[in-house]
Parts: sequence; C-alpha cells; structure tokens
Amino acid sequence: MIPVLILAAGQSARMGGSDKLLQFVDGQPLLRRVASAALQVSDAVFVALPPGNIARLDVLEGLAVTPLALPDSAEGMSGTLRAGVAGLPDCKAFMVLLADLPQITGSEMQQVIAARATAPDKLIWRGATAAGKAGHPIIFDASLRAQFAGLSGDSGGEDLVRPLRSQTHLVRFDDDRARLDLDTPADWAAFRSMKE
Repeated sequence: MIPVLILAAGQSARMGGSDKLLQFVDGQPLLRRVASAALQVSDAVFVALPPGNIARLDVLEGLAVTPLALPDSAEGMSGTLRAGVAGLPDCKAFMVLLADLPQITGSEMQQVIAARATAPDKLIWRGATAAGKAGHPIIFDASLRAQFAGLSGDSGGEDLVRPLRSQTHLVRFDDDRARLDLDTPADWAAFRSMKE
C-alpha cells in the first residue's frame, strides 16, 4: 500500500480571511472530501497541517488519517514537503497530493497508482491535464525520498521534479482537474457557477 501525504498546511492567504480547505464541495468540507478519497486507495493517509489549526483538524474527525502538525510549514510548500515526507513510514513509493484540488477523487488517485505498475522504469508518476500539463496526484519512488530533505523556499517540489522530466510518467485526465485549485473567493465563485 502506498502512503498518501495530503498537503493541507497552507495559510489560505488569498481567501480574504476564510479557509479554502473548509469550503464545501459536494456537501462536505474540501479537506475532508480529499482525505476521504485518499482513504479509498490507501490505509496510510497522512495530512500535513499547520500547528494549532483546530478547524482543519476538526473536519478530519472520525477519519482514519494521521495528522502531522508541521512547524516547518511556516516556511512554505518546501518546508511542508520536507517535514511531511520525513514523517512517512518506510515504503517503496509514496503519493503527494494538494488538498485544494476539488475534482480529484479516489478514481484519479487509483489511475496514478496503476501507472506505477504499467511504467515501472520511471521514478515519478503524476496526473496531468488533457493537454499534458503535469499536475496532481504525484507518486514518487522511494529512491527520491532523501532529496526532499534539501528542499527550501516556496517552489515546493518543482526543483526536484524538473530535472527528472524524462523519468516522469504522465497520466492524462480528460480535463484540467489535475491542476484546478481554488485559491481565491473568485475562483470558488467560478467553480460553483460551473457546477450549477
């Protein structure tokens, strides 16, 4: 079973005071929805959280996930990845998933997991748009794990994955769900109007 690390330690700084991960999608808070989907494909789901964020912790209540309160998340995405990956158990590969992707479900995660078996010569397997733009979910071979310890700044894992493009297998979804994140109230309003 591949562990899943959900990145949910951001500050929602562009939401004007509200928390994007607590916005409702299909009748439940986005963070709970994403965590529930991850549990469909793995029994080892870890959620990276900023220390002291009780509201996010509360929406995970009753789910068999492991919260990781990460002080390093104050540094940005790289700090979250560095500490979050360090908190995962020993494994042959692990999945990383942004928490603010409202259209990613267990189906997309399973497709990326399946790609690891069909393209075993690669080191990274990740979701992509229909046009082939790389996105999430992302599975990393465990041989790359040590490289996460050196991440810094807010570029996240891009500095790690960019040199490995030839070692990356893309799983194209039929739309842009691999990259559709909702960072602002305007993004959420557009998303909700699209679903109506």
